[in-house]
Amino acid sequence: MNPRIKRWLLSYAAAAVIFAAIDVVWILTVANRQYESQIPHLMAPSVNGPGAVAFYLIFVAGIVHFGIRPNDPDATLRQRVTGAALYGFFTYATWALTALAILDGFPAVVALTDIAWGAAVCSAVTWLTATLLRRKLAVRTGSATG
Repeated sequence: MNPRIKRWLLSYAAAAVIFAAIDVVWILTVANRQYESQIPHLMAPSVNGPGAVAFYLIFVAGIVHFGIRPNDPDATLRQRVTGAALYGFFTYATWALTALAILDGFPAVVALTDIAWGAAVCSAVTWLTATLLRRKLAVRTGSATG
């Protein structure tokens, strides 16, 4: 197998496991409680499994591409984490601010919490994955400029 593809797939697998673990804890300890107290009228009676799986598969690919960057040996850890934070910020902001704009009674606190979570979780997943795979990815720890 091509080494570039192998690095990408390894990064994807590691990031998927890390993201799923962190996100499940977040959902069970924070998000569900906030959603149930703030937007119970929007909550479905059960999770849409195919929708959730599709989200995770696609979203993790974005974390790998914009954050981990397994085939960019010149990217520093700081650059990777910054890219991931921006990816999480913009993607979660797209959802949260759209909901705020078009859903009647969607609370700003839910939107702000989701946006902050997006930036934080993408940063954490990238940092953990890049640190775990440091040797395979040739991650540099220098500053963003050098």
